[in-house]
Amino acid sequence: MRGVTFLGNRQAEIREFPDPQAGPGEAVLKVRASGLCGTDLHRYRGSEPTDMITGHEPCGVVEDLGPGSPSGIKIGDRVICHHYQGCGVCEICAMGYEQVCPNGRITYGGGTGHGANADYILVPSRTLVHLYPELSFEEGAAISCGTGTAWNGLKKMDISGRDIVAVFGQGPVGASGTLSAKAMGARVIAIDVVPERLALAKELGADHIINPQAVNPVEAIRELTSGLGASASLETSGNPIARQQALESIRSFGRSCYVGIGSPAEIDFNRDVIFKVATIFGSWTFSKSELIEIERFFVDTKAPLNKLITNRYSLDEAVQAFQDFDTSTTGKCVIVMD
Repeated sequence: MRGVTFLGNRQAEIREFPDPQAGPGEAVLKVRASGLCGTDLHRYRGSEPTDMITGHEPCGVVEDLGPGSPSGIKIGDRVICHHYQGCGVCEICAMGYEQVCPNGRITYGGGTGHGANADYILVPSRTLVHLYPELSFEEGAAISCGTGTAWNGLKKMDISGRDIVAVFGQGPVGASGTLSAKAMGARVIAIDVVPERLALAKELGADHIINPQAVNPVEAIRELTSGLGASASLETSGNPIARQQALESIRSFGRSCYVGIGSPAEIDFNRDVIFKVATIFGSWTFSKSELIEIERFFVDTKAPLNKLITNRYSLDEAVQAFQDFDTSTTGKCVIVMD
């Protein structure tokens, strides 16, 4: 089968790999869609090559099942993979958060296990959840990491129609935050330095867009909120300045959630946390049960998740897909397989 690896220094390659075989407790998926995520770019831009197949947003059809697989999963089922494997028996894994297993984890497509930018992927069958029939494989791939990450950050802050939410960064995760917060009923302020991504945010429902290269975003947010600031902020970029501004921009008793992986930032805890009586959340993707909840949210709200996906590629075009994604001007990029 074909699979995509990184050679280092912004070079990707399509290679041949043996077809996987399902062992006990394992499933082979025929990959139908695999999303590109911002964390892929950290490895794509790095200097270290990898022999592991990339792609940690798997969505496809069960091709084969090994003995001991859950009885609710059958060959031919449309599924999303919760792409982590922890020990499976500790308290954290029992909660469905295998990505934070204290005994270590495998991340499929994250450098420690083969990923979904391939014809097939081999995963523990316990990591699979059914893809709702109303959702496409492409939408399932988006939900499986980036979109779900933004949604869960908003869920932690209990976002609703009472809120004004500032979403810092409008890459695929931030754009998902804009789309989700709007579907939750909030007034949304989208912040980014890339005009193309601000235009997409507007299309996804942002009430206001701010380019920090043109204005101070903290001051602009206060002007839009009668001097109070946003009631909540979601930081998706990992940029240290944006991390500071996400806290500076919220009002007293506001909430801020951080989901973007990036560089350390200096925080004035007296001014922006203690004296504001602010609440700070950290969020890393979501649990397996929350993955099902995220699917249901997009089915129930009919939020236009398909608008998030701006670029589609065949597996043979994967090298071009990463080159395009590396420009940081696209929405969601998805590799689609027949």
